[in-house]
Order: sequence, then C-alpha cells, then structure tokens
Amino acid sequence: MRVLVVTAVPVERDAVTRAFTDGPQILDVPGAELHRAGAFDVLAGGAGPASAAAAAAFALASGAGAEPYGLVVSAGIGGGFAPDAPVGSLVVASGIVAADLGAETPDGFVPVTALGFGRERFVPPPGLVRDVAAATGALTGEVLTVSTVTGSAGRAAALRTAHPHAVAEAMEGFGVAEAAERLRVPVLEIRAVSNAVGPRDRNAWRIGDALAALTEAFGKLTPVLEGWTTPHDRHR
Repeated sequence: MRVLVVTAVPVERDAVTRAFTDGPQILDVPGAELHRAGAFDVLAGGAGPASAAAAAAFALASGAGAEPYGLVVSAGIGGGFAPDAPVGSLVVASGIVAADLGAETPDGFVPVTALGFGRERFVPPPGLVRDVAAATGALTGEVLTVSTVTGSAGRAAALRTAHPHAVAEAMEGFGVAEAAERLRVPVLEIRAVSNAVGPRDRNAWRIGDALAALTEAFGKLTPVLEGWTTPHDRHR
C-alpha cells in the first residue's frame, strides 16, 4: 500500500524520510515535490490548513504512479496539552478537529456545524489508530487544527474547555483530512510534541527532540501498515 505523508515544512519531511535506510527519490508532480522512500511519498505542503489541503489534493490527484494511495498521513511536530502530552511525546489523532472554524458571537465561539453548514471533525480509522499507537507507544486523543498557534494560558484553557479530549494542536491536519475525504482515502494524523500549548516560550521548545521522535515513529509504521490492507481493516 502506498502512503502519502503531508508535513508543513521540509525539516519535518526530512525527519520522516530519515526513518528509511534508502535515500528518498525526488519526484516532481504538479503543485508538489514528492520525496519517495519505500511505500511512502512525503511532501512539505506548507503551513496552515489551506496550504496543506491544496498540496495534499494535488498529490492525490496526480497519482504519481500506477498504484493509488491507500492512506494519507498528516505528520509533523505540534503543541501538547499538559500534562497529558509532554514535550517529546508522540500523539496519534483519534479525531482531527477544526478548533477555530466558525464564528464569534456575544455568547462566545460557535463552530461551523452549529451555523448550519460544513464540518468540524474527521475520525481516522479507529483500528488503525490503536495499532499505530501500540506500535509507537503514542498517546491517542483529539488533535486540534488551528490557524493561529496558541500563545497564552487563557487561550489554552479555552481550547481545553471546548475540547476536553484534545491532547495536541497543530495547523495542518484538518486541511489534509479535507483533501483525503474528497478523494475517499482514509486519513491519519501523527504529531510529535515540541512544546506545551500555552504561553509562547521559544526557549522551552524542543524541536530536535520532537523531530527525532517523529523519525522513530515512522520507522515502526511499515509493519503496521502492511497488515492494514483490506476494506474491513479500514473500518475497524
């Protein structure tokens, strides 16, 4: 099964491909540069849900080969909600949630679904989430997609109140999931925690540790995905 992995920036893309012994083959497709390593095609699609959605859609539509993609993975580093997801830990999303897609009202934030249109959540295949978490030692929980990275204790608390099952935030997962859904391809999100969600303190970030955790995780994924190939598996 071929897997499309979408990261935000090249350093995350390279952390994924480092998990494989052979150096990546670089393929140019419309709208994207794919780094192929084994069964994984990895691209740096840009920061934010719009860039991620566009890059994922271009790559999925291009095909980049005879075998269609069987899975799309949004991957990279992100913020973890303390104390559940400490810096250096790994998270696999049980739900991919657009946390700030909606409207502000006098009574507070209203999600897009409450406005009567759109969607705010994608649910990856539960069986695959369990298997990946077991293989990598990852925590499972909701990963929030935000367009603005949280930088204050007040905003962190508000997000946790609105999404009590959230364990991490990032900026691309929901966009990747939108593209995958339209092409009817299952989606997964994997995040290595580089910082705590809350007051912005770059001195406390551990980006190198998070990238190393991402590499280690993808090194353990191939056996899991090789056993996840049937339609029945995809809906467990």
